[in-house]
Amino acid sequence: MHHAAGNGHEQANMWGGAAGCAWVDEAALLDRIYQPFEDLLVEAAAARRAERILDVGCGTGATTVALARLPAAKDGCIGVDVSAPMIAAARARAEREGSPARFVCADAQAYAFEPAAFDLIVSRFGVMFFDDSAAAFENLRRAAASNAELRFIAWRSAEENPFMTAAERAAAAVLPDIPVRRPDAPGQFAFGDRLRVSRILETSGWTDIDVQPIDVACRFPADALVRYLTRMGPVGRILQTLDEPTRSHIVDVVRPAFDPYVHGAEVRFDAACWMVRARR
Repeated sequence: MHHAAGNGHEQANMWGGAAGCAWVDEAALLDRIYQPFEDLLVEAAAARRAERILDVGCGTGATTVALARLPAAKDGCIGVDVSAPMIAAARARAEREGSPARFVCADAQAYAFEPAAFDLIVSRFGVMFFDDSAAAFENLRRAAASNAELRFIAWRSAEENPFMTAAERAAAAVLPDIPVRRPDAPGQFAFGDRLRVSRILETSGWTDIDVQPIDVACRFPADALVRYLTRMGPVGRILQTLDEPTRSHIVDVVRPAFDPYVHGAEVRFDAACWMVRARR
């Protein structure tokens, strides 16, 4: 499929460029928002006493570094991500914290991991971007030791996550060229369909597949909201390319769409996700 190959390249370009840089700049805020998911994965790793852990789509490394704090896993945590700016930030974070976590800048779909090297493979929102998910999970299965567990968190559908699409819905009138999110294309909601997730894992040879819906309360300071909506997601990416007056105008249009989520000094939303488990 010619188009798929181009797509992987597209993801690398996107995360290597503006999108990756925005995530690096806003790492502290995003880590705060997604802390509950990091906690869930660290709990799972602790319960399994996992020693060698691979964190897929590790971004700026918060989860990898948290996993590396577990006594069993201290020397065996590796994060992989396609985004060079995010991996650079992850390495800097590990160095700051004196963490033994290690990082690889590569596409987990194609990277030649050491075979049977990990007893746990995790991801916090990092596995929805492959252009060929079955090939990617097959490659990860080869990296998994016998009886290893795969455990990842992915978004459910866009419909179930109205907070995540509030900006683009509100901006549609003033920004006609926002890219449409296609549910089957690589991207935030690519794993929205539970059956598709199970099918991908079955096709790539994983067993004991378990896909559970989880709804997780997320929060962040209300004074970070405008920064959030001007940097993140499809609207944030477009806003970065516009001049200041245009940007201010669009923020004025979009900001009221978030009123239902603002509670005093806090922004609160529920993240509708899947917690996915499978075994090698």
